[in-house]
Amino acid sequence: MISYHLLKVLILTAISFAFALLMTPFLIKFLVRLKVGKNIRNDGSTPIFSKLHAAKQGTPTMAGVLIWGTLTVLIVVFWVLDRLLGIQYFHLLNFLTRKETLLPLGALLGAAMIGLFDDILDLRGRGFKGRGFRFRYKLILYTLVAAIGAYWFYYKLGFNYVGIPFAGNLTLGWLYIPFFILVVVGTSFSVNQTDGLDGLAGGALLMAFFAYGLLAYLEGRYDLASFIGVLIGALLAFLWFNIFPASFFMGDTGSMGLGTVLAVIAFLVNGSLLLPVIGIVFLLEALSYFGQLFWRKVFHKKLFLSSPLHHHLEASGWPEAKVTMRLWIIALVFGILGVIIHFVSII
Repeated sequence: MISYHLLKVLILTAISFAFALLMTPFLIKFLVRLKVGKNIRNDGSTPIFSKLHAAKQGTPTMAGVLIWGTLTVLIVVFWVLDRLLGIQYFHLLNFLTRKETLLPLGALLGAAMIGLFDDILDLRGRGFKGRGFRFRYKLILYTLVAAIGAYWFYYKLGFNYVGIPFAGNLTLGWLYIPFFILVVVGTSFSVNQTDGLDGLAGGALLMAFFAYGLLAYLEGRYDLASFIGVLIGALLAFLWFNIFPASFFMGDTGSMGLGTVLAVIAFLVNGSLLLPVIGIVFLLEALSYFGQLFWRKVFHKKLFLSSPLHHHLEASGWPEAKVTMRLWIIALVFGILGVIIHFVSII
């Protein structure tokens, strides 16, 4: 007999997908009306990238609002219906809890709002060199969001340890706070680096959320699993329009928000050290980006034809869709591997 907890996750995932899919045409029209088209850099600093992506000029961006907006609407609606009507059905679908989903929701919205403002500055040609916030200011703002999360985990939820696969929990004490901040900020910027091809970041995030959703469900964190299910449903609807050729892009409001909440979820299921496995694509993208910077600084030449990794593969002659789908496969395989490692290590 199917568990009502599993039924709850599946129903919310389906509702999320249907709601986001229905809202997308209206969102696209709204974004087009606002003239928030993607600006493809063409100042000579990235000639390979500019040539490969010239056709994407003007494609609406900031569509990440579809994903976190869907989650926000559903979590608020079912909480209100549960409180106001007291009907058992709505009580079962309410997945807003202080212990499991309030912090991920706050982290997602906090990071997404910063990303949204940055997107707006970029589109209006304002900020540093007309491209939004300077990197140092982005780093400070996202570190602040992560610091609030670290405080909540350490002082409110009592987390001061990390799970090491096959070795058990390691107590960090107060060092848990800087470790948390480092992982959250690193993950958010890694996801942001991955968001460079049609469907790439969305698909890789889908695989990662599925893996952590499975961990959450099997560990009895059913509200968190429902939260992740709603994200997955919205991501599926987003990908329907974001796969090649994309009708819109998620923007920083999507990539930074979703990267932040992915890391927070990883900490909630005590699987932060699995992020390099489950989020292998994000790790490779970040390493290739910083590897390129290091190589240029030290050896005064390129390590890759273009960075991050997906642009190098494009420049090597791979069609964009092939790059995306092969990285999706890698994300899926390593997501499954991460789940296996987690459960084998606790047997």
